[in-house]
This record gives sequence, C-alpha cells and structure tokens, in this order.
Amino acid sequence: MTTEIQGSARTYDVRTYGCQMNVHDSERISGLMEDAGYVRAATADAADVVVFNTCAVRENADNRLYGNLGHLRPTKLKNPDMQIAVGGCLAQKDQGDIVKKAPWVDVVFGTHNIGSLPALLERARHNSEAQVEILESLEVFPSTLPTKRESTYAGWVSISVGCNNTCTFCIVPSLRGKEKDRRPGDVLAEVRALVAEGVLEVTLLGQNVNSYGVEFGDRLAFGKLLRATGEVEGLERVRFTSPHPKDFTDDVIAAMAETPNVCHSLHMPLQSGSDRVLKAMRRSYRQEKYLGILDKVRAAMPDAAITTDIIVGFPGETDEDFEQTLEVVRQARFSSAFTFQYSKRPGTPAATMEEQLPKAVVQERYERLIATLEEITWAENKKLVGEKVEVLVAVGEGRKDERTGRMSGRARDGRLVHFATGTTTPRPGDIVETVVTYAAPHHLNADGDPLSHRRTRAGDAHEAGRAPKLKGVSLGLPTIGAPAPLPPAQGCAL
Repeated sequence: MTTEIQGSARTYDVRTYGCQMNVHDSERISGLMEDAGYVRAATADAADVVVFNTCAVRENADNRLYGNLGHLRPTKLKNPDMQIAVGGCLAQKDQGDIVKKAPWVDVVFGTHNIGSLPALLERARHNSEAQVEILESLEVFPSTLPTKRESTYAGWVSISVGCNNTCTFCIVPSLRGKEKDRRPGDVLAEVRALVAEGVLEVTLLGQNVNSYGVEFGDRLAFGKLLRATGEVEGLERVRFTSPHPKDFTDDVIAAMAETPNVCHSLHMPLQSGSDRVLKAMRRSYRQEKYLGILDKVRAAMPDAAITTDIIVGFPGETDEDFEQTLEVVRQARFSSAFTFQYSKRPGTPAATMEEQLPKAVVQERYERLIATLEEITWAENKKLVGEKVEVLVAVGEGRKDERTGRMSGRARDGRLVHFATGTTTPRPGDIVETVVTYAAPHHLNADGDPLSHRRTRAGDAHEAGRAPKLKGVSLGLPTIGAPAPLPPAQGCAL
C-alpha cells in the first residue's frame, strides 16, 4: 500500500467528538495511519486525509458532523485528491446515509472495524468511489491495533468494549455491541508497556467497568484488577471510568482504599434522583442504593471526590421528580458533574415515549440544576483552601495560563489546579506539590511558590517530544475458561 503522492508522504488529521472511548479510538486511528505511512498534518486545514471520529449520543451530533462536512466541501472541490473519512458511533448508526447526504465523503467505517481504515482509503483512491464498510460485530479487540498516544504522562487502557445494559435513553449498546472483556493479564501487559515508556497515570476504560469479568465468569474481577495495578512499579496514578451503580460492589471500594496508586476519585453516574424516572430509564438502582454507595465510599475514603452524570427532562419527568434529583445532588456533594438536557435519539425506547417535555421546561430545570451544582462544588472546593495538593502537570488544561503566568494540572482527586511556578520550571508530566490559595466552582488556584517539584521520566519524554507509540498489544478477544488468579496486592491504605 502506498500513501505517497509525488514523493511526499500523505498527511492526516483526526477530529474527535464525544466520550473517552472516542478519544482513545482516535489514538488508535492515528497509530494506524502512521503505520500505513501517513504523517500528521502540520496544520489541520492542510491535511490530505481528514478523519472524523463521531459521537451519536446527543441530538446535535448529527448537525455538528454534517455542518463540518459542509465546511470541507469547497476544499474537497479544489483538491480532489483530498480524502474525507467518517467513523465512530454516528457512522455505525447512519452507515450509507452519510455518503447520500455528503457525497464528497470517501470512506465510512464503523465502531467494529477501525483497523480497516487505511485499506478503505486506498480502495477509495483506486476505485474513485466512496467505500462504506460497517461490521455488526467486533473484528479485532481494539487494543491489538497500533496506537499513537497523545500524552507522555497519562494513557487510556481499555479493559472492555460494548455494553450489556439497556438504558432507554442510550443508543451506545446498539452501536458498540455487547460487552467484550480483555483478560486481566493482557490489560496489565499494556499498563506495563505504557509505564516502560514513562507514563505515570493510566485510566482503565470501559462502558461499564464494574461488569468487567462477565465474559469469563468472575464478578469480582474489576476489584482484583485494581489491586493488581498496585504491583506495577513506576505507576503512580490509576483512575477508571465509567462504573454503573447497579454493579458497584464493596470489594471495589476496598480495592480503591487499599491500593496506594488508585486515586480517590470516582465517577458515579446518577442520571436522575427520582426512583420513578430511574425505572423508566431502566437504571436498575434507586436513590437509596445510590446514596448508600457514596456513604460507603466516603467511609473508606473521606477525601474521595465524586463526580456524576445527570439528565434533565427525561420524558414524563415531573416537577416532583426533578426536585428529587436536586435533593440527591444536595446530599451527594459532588465535586463536579456532566449535565445534559434529554436528547431524543431515534432507535431508543425513550424516543417513542409519551410526555416528551417542552424545551422551555427542560431549560428552566437545567438552569436550576446548574445553579445548585455550582453552589455545592464551590463550597466543596473552598474546603481545600490551605491544603497541600500533589499536581501532575498537564498540557492544555489552563486556557488562561499564558496570560496569568500559571501552569495547570490535576490533583490526585481529579480536581483541576492552576498553580504559580515560582522559581521552578515544571514540564508536563512532572509532579508539583503546592498549597491551594483560592477556590472556584470548577477549579483551584495555588498562587504561592510550589513546596516541591519532582522531575519525572514523563517530563523528560515531553521535553524530548517523545509520546508513547505502541504497536498494539497482541491480545485479541477472550478465550473460554476462567483466567489465572491475579497476584495479591500489597501495601497499606493512603
């Protein structure tokens, strides 16, 4: 396969929408493209190949994609050799309709066959016609694909793909398929490979991490996996997303509390505080169970920062239902929340439910929710003023950093910290200890001199412009039978 035109390598640009799954898939797309001989475009507008990795969760996802495709049409007309590819969840949903609506698109590929992209691009060029390839089930486990990591210090590690839940508002299971789990040893092999490249933090990624192990018959597999990460030398931080309250077990709380490198941060989707709405959503937990989980987490880890997802305006939601959501928010004391106005998605049961709410009602409730959340998150952040925090220095977290002379990063509990550097010269990937001097609803400031600055291998890699690029862990889909037991974790609680 050739990717050269007149002696120069063809360039690419990947544009990502949606969740962490898509962000990680885009790293795989970049790895595939570079393995096939493409190079990343110096400027996005000049790319020979533009790849859209799409999301289908929200209603405006469709409008956003087709709007962006429309903006590229004049460029494509001026440069017929340019190629446009559309992948991800919206491609899996709309399939051949994409080239009908935007006939200047060259390739459409789904969530199950990311690895086909370079071949489809070459076929489209050779045949001078659009190529649409959508598989209905997973072709290879995505982690077998080459991956170009975007960060020198933090990495995503998929432990599963797909979802076995049937939430009435969610289109993801029909686009990502049934849950497929990786073997624990395979996950740990990828973690170790990343750490060997200098990575300090990994996030274990799955549509529902708490059901991890369903394929090989071990319902406690996720807690064991968390503990096993404590044995990976050089790994300083472990996070995971997203759990589901219905599958959340006490052994996971114990693993979080007792494994030193597992961060005391937990994303626990609520969606609604009303038992009636939760039932209509097919969320198989209720308000009491949800709050009970948070109580157990805080009993084991008083410093835990808990975040959530909330949907406002689900069909049939009453004022009383919404007040129940506000009451749970007040009791839960979230450190932050991802909030959404209900969006009707064709193909989901909720889309055909009666009592779809007027936009004005949903907007008014949404604004009340935001006001309540910001009051709580601000109050919780103010409690940290004067406290020492350990910050992993990051890239692109602080939009005002150049103007304010600060740098930014994440504390161990996941909170965003903007900090003054003083006489130190931290690099992304380095570790800084500093003291919080100011709190806002969505971030903390630390404007005194740092207490310490630790240079790391991740910082060295960033300074050298060297991000991890894994060739793909040769793993594949799970085999039959129970996995070998994980090694026992050692170490005491934080």
